[in-house]
Amino acid sequence: MIFTHRWLSILEGCLLVALGIHLLNSSHLLISGTAGLGLIAQHLSSLTFGELFFILNLPFSILAIRYMGKDFTIRTFISISLLSGLSELMRRYLDFTISEPIMSAVLGGMLIGFGLIILFRHQSSLGGLNILAMYLERRFGIHAGKTTLAGDVVIVTLALFVFEPVQVMYSLVAFVFMSSVVGRYHRPPAWAKVQQA
Repeated sequence: MIFTHRWLSILEGCLLVALGIHLLNSSHLLISGTAGLGLIAQHLSSLTFGELFFILNLPFSILAIRYMGKDFTIRTFISISLLSGLSELMRRYLDFTISEPIMSAVLGGMLIGFGLIILFRHQSSLGGLNILAMYLERRFGIHAGKTTLAGDVVIVTLALFVFEPVQVMYSLVAFVFMSSVVGRYHRPPAWAKVQQA
């Protein structure tokens, strides 16, 4: 029963994140972390976001295996694969646009934030910066929201070379809403609290 609950929750988290990313991508906006790198890179290559997201996350598997354990790494790899697959399905079969980019930024950022909360609470992640955030939280007690926010700065800097300034500005709104959701609703798991004590 616990096994089923965990994997259904992970699927739900991936669905929320995939929908948020698809919404942002449809409005030519981006988000932080490896997903943001994937959204930037798709403008510079012939690969889709789903393909790039999967490829970009492969190097982080080493960090996950070494510091986060086998179970976490397996859950994360499956979550990454799910998000990549769901992103491809949405790209092919879910076609919609929102005329007002600020609405896309708010909704997309919140959807991604809540999806990440679900994954974090079931000891999974979407690789990349999420793995780094959970590692820093476990090892040093640094809140995942702070690491995510630091990653936003790097993504924005890179985005300025690819996106128009107005797109980056609206994307910052998505960053803020995502970080706000993670910061307000994420609670460090029991093992993190024990290590902080």
